[in-house]
Amino acid sequence: MFARPLIRLPAVRAFSISATCRHSGPTTGASSDELAHFAELAETWWDVGGSQRILHKMNLLRMDFIHQTLRNSWKTLPNSNFKKSTTDDGFLVPGFSLDLFPRDSEIRRKSQQRAEQELQQLYSSAKLEVLDVGCGGGILSECLARQPYTNRVRGIDLSPDVLEAAQAHRKTDPILVKKLDYRLIELEKLKENKEQYDIITMFEMLEHVPYPSEVLKEALSLLKPGGLLFLSTINRTFVSYFTTIFMGEDVLKVVPKGTHTYSKYINESELRAWFEKRTDCDVLASEGCLYIPGVGWKAGGPVQMGNYLMSVRKRVN
Repeated sequence: MFARPLIRLPAVRAFSISATCRHSGPTTGASSDELAHFAELAETWWDVGGSQRILHKMNLLRMDFIHQTLRNSWKTLPNSNFKKSTTDDGFLVPGFSLDLFPRDSEIRRKSQQRAEQELQQLYSSAKLEVLDVGCGGGILSECLARQPYTNRVRGIDLSPDVLEAAQAHRKTDPILVKKLDYRLIELEKLKENKEQYDIITMFEMLEHVPYPSEVLKEALSLLKPGGLLFLSTINRTFVSYFTTIFMGEDVLKVVPKGTHTYSKYINESELRAWFEKRTDCDVLASEGCLYIPGVGWKAGGPVQMGNYLMSVRKRVN
């Protein structure tokens, strides 16, 4: 006789990244149950020790991933206003690690200073239009709006309660008033206004919608040629179930009960395959990450195990 497993994975319903809606209504929204769940969390969204503390911690990981991709894509990004620096002070940023030089050496100090100056020039010269899909209470939206390379950031969500929390927190910082706005609107309706963006972010939201492929199609249609799509979601694996639901929700209770639905998780291989079948975009990178209680988020793990981030570039025809 075999012992019963301590943890039994829930049954997985028929779910596919390619599933499409068969009715004429909105296809990019979330279910009423999902919206009701997040509405209950609205009041504590900006409490860094409250219901969304895991998202607050994850935001650093998100921004690191975005900046790493931007550094590698700056020349081809629309509205980056990229141009090679014409200044010449006799120092060249070397194509190898500065750690090879002593910490107090002049060439190391000058090279670091030059690199920082050029990076700041690049960032401050850009005028990027950014859309944050499923922005929630605005944790990521506010960070993006504070960056020197963004001209305007728009956050959209379908929960009035959560957007109310986002609007209230936005008003506490005068810097955000002119650069950041929020709208209660479905993604597909933005196309009716002929809106186009340089960067679109969709972090931790695909696992909360019934038709992820429809959401992705609409997002790509709103992205300018050469623009970047950033997203993150969760693999449908035992490790993911154990960390996000069993431990996160049931045991440690660091994540509100009912936040995740295992059957809605999307494997990195499934998402990558969906993009690779298209002729209008390319996957640039994906990075695995895992939340370790008592330690925090750790990046660089296997992309097909737990949570993961992905960047995609829309092709220039």
